Amino acid sequence: MTNRRQGPRRRGQGELEGLVLAALREADGPASAGRVQERLGEDLAYTTVITILTRLLAKGAVTRERVGRSFAWTPVADQAGLAAHRMRKVLDGESDREAVLASFVTSLEPEDERLLRELLGRPESQGTD
Repeated sequence: MTNRRQGPRRRGQGELEGLVLAALREADGPASAGRVQERLGEDLAYTTVITILTRLLAKGAVTRERVGRSFAWTPVADQAGLAAHRMRKVLDGESDREAVLASFVTSLEPEDERLLRELLGRPESQGTD
């Protein structure tokens, strides 16, 4: 029997982004990267938090404003908005959009398909509020 040292659990794609967004949403206003790192309560490197915030900024999920020599970060999108962005990015990368969408819809569970049809049946001005 081999004694292997187990490293930290590998997180799923977007999991850290979701955690960072949640930490920002829980803050009482714009938060520094250091504050986000504290709120996560995990042993994430400060540079990792900065990298995630920068990626979220590029995706339009957060904004930042200069405060002294650093930045204060504010969430724009929630986890649902971030997932929608990822879905849109995949769709935008495909040449046969109709085939991708058709395949997606036919792979949905019946309840999800019903919900999607309901959302598509709403007037555009109604949105998803």
